[in-house]
Amino acid sequence: MTKSPTTEDLYRAFGTGIWFRDLVGILVWLGIAVLTVYVPYLNESPLRIVFALPVVLFIPGYALIAALFPGNEEIDTLERIALSFGLSIALVPLIGLALNYTPWGIRLDPIVISLVIFTVLMVLAAHYRRALLAPEERFSMPIWDWYTEAKSELFSEDQSSLDRALSYILIIAIVAAVVTTIYVIVVPKEGEHFTEFYILGEEGMAADYPDRFSVGTAQPVIIGVGNHEYKPVDYMIEVWEMNQEWIAEENRSEIYSMDLLDRFPVSVAHNETTEIPYNFTVTDGGTNRIQFLLFMDAVPDDSVSGAERINASYQDLHLWVDVRPSYG
Repeated sequence: MTKSPTTEDLYRAFGTGIWFRDLVGILVWLGIAVLTVYVPYLNESPLRIVFALPVVLFIPGYALIAALFPGNEEIDTLERIALSFGLSIALVPLIGLALNYTPWGIRLDPIVISLVIFTVLMVLAAHYRRALLAPEERFSMPIWDWYTEAKSELFSEDQSSLDRALSYILIIAIVAAVVTTIYVIVVPKEGEHFTEFYILGEEGMAADYPDRFSVGTAQPVIIGVGNHEYKPVDYMIEVWEMNQEWIAEENRSEIYSMDLLDRFPVSVAHNETTEIPYNFTVTDGGTNRIQFLLFMDAVPDDSVSGAERINASYQDLHLWVDVRPSYG
């Protein structure tokens, strides 16, 4: 039985044991990067940045260039590397834009899966096209040639002592620049320390807050706490019912009553956000404001109340409400 040309080509590319070191290296690097993103402990170490950053900035573009230009005469190595960076920087945002119009959205898992699928497909295409070329026409990473050429340029035998010293200084400067860049990426400077504190409606939107209800009825909200303090934090949340009125003649507000409804702790790791479905129940028909207080370091004792307690909190939120008497 005679095989079709397509079948023969596939066999020549994938069935004869041909391997290309740069393409295999891409797949190995990609696998390690995925492990550093999802494996516990690894995903909290600097290794995550070291292995994941090239997956965003270099590898997708290199795989695409390898698929488009499988030969060694089409573009030179410097152009190949430059285009790999440029295409990666262009491709990754486009993939994110496409994900934005899908049900999955721009989240970690869809982005990782999309980059992995794209890169693997390009590597397979590059392997297929390169394997069909004659061995002398295939692109390869001439690392030993680069080393020999660099050595002859920098440390030729006819160099003077001054030229040799300048060559060493150049190499040291390049190594120092690379190490410094890696350090800045792996150990980024801490940004502003802050905590997000917000209230959402029952459907998880910044709308449809409970504002008209009867005394004694449970009212659902969602309390959100986002920790950006660069350390795990044990917060304390308090919920108060208040009666507060504005005195126009004196241009100030007055708190006539303030009663504690609930107090509970919330622990949030750094760079994590916790959303808590919560129901509050008003007991005083004169209540017109629900006050949410967030404490981080210390909670004042119960003798501190009113405006002083609100001012002592780390963050505070409130809902204006219209409470009706309960009949029945």
